[in-house]
Amino acid sequence: MIALYLTIFISLILALIFLVLFFHSSRHGQYEDTYTPSIRMLFDEEFGPEEENSINPTEKTDNTNT
Repeated sequence: MIALYLTIFISLILALIFLVLFFHSSRHGQYEDTYTPSIRMLFDEEFGPEEENSINPTEKTDNTNT
């Protein structure tokens, strides 16, 4: 029976810790930006130079035909 009381006590302590962390993050502006995530999927992602070459490797400049 003591094990049951111990697990309930530990779970209540963990829930209280997570509740305090949630209120701390919400008061310090963690959830302020609600507009950007909804429009993020509308924009194309920008690729770096190494990623552009790996996507289309046949698009290299070849000046041997001149």
